[in-house]
Amino acid sequence: MQNFLAATSYPKMVKIKIVGCRETFSPRPVLEKNTMLAALEEQLKKTGLQAAAADHRYAGPEDVACDFCTGRKLKAIKSCLVCLASYCEKHLQPHYDVAPLKKHKLVEPSKNLQENICSKHDEVMKMFCRTDQKFICYLCSVDEHKGHITVSAAAERTERQRELEERRGNIQQRIQDREKDVKLLQQEVEAINHSADKTVEDSEKIFTELIRLLQKRSSDVKQQIRSQQETEVSRVKDVQEKLEQEITELKRKDAELEQLSHTEDHNQFLLNYPSLPALSESTHSSSINIRPLRHFEDVAAAVSELREKLQDVLRDSWTNISVMVTEVDVLLSEPEPKSRDEFLKYSCEITMDPNTAHTKLVLSEGNRKVTKMGHHQSYSSHPDRFTVWFQVLSKESLTERCYWEVEWRRTWIHVSVAYKNISRSGDGNESKFGGNDKSWAVNCYSDGYQFGHNNIWTSISGPVSSRVGVYLDHRAGILSFYSVSESMTLIHRVHTRFTEPLHAGVLRPVQVDPASRPLMAGNRHQHLPDPNGIKV
Repeated sequence: MQNFLAATSYPKMVKIKIVGCRETFSPRPVLEKNTMLAALEEQLKKTGLQAAAADHRYAGPEDVACDFCTGRKLKAIKSCLVCLASYCEKHLQPHYDVAPLKKHKLVEPSKNLQENICSKHDEVMKMFCRTDQKFICYLCSVDEHKGHITVSAAAERTERQRELEERRGNIQQRIQDREKDVKLLQQEVEAINHSADKTVEDSEKIFTELIRLLQKRSSDVKQQIRSQQETEVSRVKDVQEKLEQEITELKRKDAELEQLSHTEDHNQFLLNYPSLPALSESTHSSSINIRPLRHFEDVAAAVSELREKLQDVLRDSWTNISVMVTEVDVLLSEPEPKSRDEFLKYSCEITMDPNTAHTKLVLSEGNRKVTKMGHHQSYSSHPDRFTVWFQVLSKESLTERCYWEVEWRRTWIHVSVAYKNISRSGDGNESKFGGNDKSWAVNCYSDGYQFGHNNIWTSISGPVSSRVGVYLDHRAGILSFYSVSESMTLIHRVHTRFTEPLHAGVLRPVQVDPASRPLMAGNRHQHLPDPNGIKV
């Protein structure tokens, strides 16, 4: 019977006509549900839902397909590095149920499994040849790679993973360092602004007490301070921005390394590892050097002096105020050199001053070599001559960036810098290099070093060589001593504020105790290029 009926109502009778076959029934028959058709309809509904759900499980062009499905393949949910096959949920079940298969290594679905097959022996490549830097199978290891350094892919992965973690550690450390530098720079910006604001305020108070003629000078000072303030803040913020950009780049690289570190397929990890970009050298030193706080305080002091002076004195002193403003310089122009070639760019001519040499010291080779004699020399009397300690100072006064080396032999020596007004007489610390606040010295022994300033001595261990390099950045307040051989090894670095020009100096031993300080073994000259240094 058809499923659809049409009915026509009359006053006394009803005719029923089948829509499909057009047969008419009168009287109206009893209508019943077509159970067969209903069952078919229900089945079609279920089949349609299942088909729709299955569509999401079938592998698309970009998906990894199950290698064991016939006909239309389902998506793989895992790949086996032992079977070198990918499995859908149904075909993967034996790997969870069968004991031998449970030991197989399952990873996320991969299309690159065939890359793990040796093209020559058709075997799985489970080994890595470090000699040729390539994957090999066992047969390769006993054939063409016999005698090479070979390890398992897992062992190589472990080693590369360790290297990766070290690189990540370095990056994370650099991020921390740069974040500290950014914070330091922000604090410096606030200090500059505070100092500049206070100086402007003090200057305005002073200038308001002066006559109308001083009002123009007050305006000029304010303008110059603000200009220098803007310049310094701009320089600091520029460095700050670059450091923040470097932090962003380092974080991006760290994210790439972290993503690679989670790769479960050893071979895929090793294939992608060499393509990672090398970590670029930082454009800045590992830390930011800030000059000792000077800012604009000297400007206010100079302005205060003018308050007591007349118009002609104001005219003469104006230059001093202008210079004080322009000398506000927070950041070092360049970081400290690292290699000897970089240090030698700042090499300076150092000659010793005969008028300062103790009478048992002989100068030669253009006053660049100092030799201690057993008897006094017939030097003329001079107020600059050291009378007790076997010391000598350089002629040159050092006020900029400069570098020199001292070559020494035999027992021990003080390599030092000092102000010219250091005491020249007396056997106390006031005239000894490193024994007062006017000198800084490194005492070089055959087994180590001592650094001294203001008679505070600190023992320092490190490689001893016959050359000591001295690097001075007077404006930045940096004084560094290096052991010079095949490389530059830092002995000690000083951060301070130098208030006067410095002079290079050396102190030869007065008495040596052989038991505690053995003699140097022979001539330890390193045959390095001579940077206009001192020989002792």
